Amino acid sequence: MAGAGTRTHVLITLGVLFTIGGLTRVLPSTLAAAEETAADEHASDAEPHGEIVPASYSMPDDSTPAEEQICLTGAAAEALASDQEALAARADALREQELALRSRSQELDRQAAELAALKTTIDDRWKSMATSADNDIQHLAQMYSAMKPDQAAGIFNQMDPGFAAGFLRLMPSDQAGLILAGMQADKAYIVSVKLASKNGDIRSASTPQ
Repeated sequence: MAGAGTRTHVLITLGVLFTIGGLTRVLPSTLAAAEETAADEHASDAEPHGEIVPASYSMPDDSTPAEEQICLTGAAAEALASDQEALAARADALREQELALRSRSQELDRQAAELAALKTTIDDRWKSMATSADNDIQHLAQMYSAMKPDQAAGIFNQMDPGFAAGFLRLMPSDQAGLILAGMQADKAYIVSVKLASKNGDIRSASTPQ
């Protein structure tokens, strides 16, 4: 009886082992088929939503953090904006300088025109005064010529020698000689020298070079 029980136990053990071996051979293929079915179902579920991942998709370069890239981009944009503002300010300054120079040039032209007009006015006035002075001297010379020589000689004795020579030069020679003859000798001599000097200047000016 003991031998029969032993054989029965051995047969049961062998049956269990054969069952486990069969399951071991069937289980991997079953699991693989189940995984393929699940993958197909997941793909079919993803397609209606358009979640298609391109085969050539590559991950972004993580060598530089996104925060740092944004910071550099912002700094470059800020520097560019600053340069543009500086250029605009420089252009405005140049325009202001150009307007200031143009206004200054116009002011200088206006002042130059005023000076030219003033010079013309002064020249005209000087000519008028010189003409009037010449006319006055001519009138006085005629008056002295009409006087008696001894009366005129007394007046010429009191004059500056150069001034007296100027009057005598405008008088007729005979009348001037009578006045000189009636003057004091020393005064007549000085007036004669002045008169000769004036006549010499006139002759030098009229002589062709």
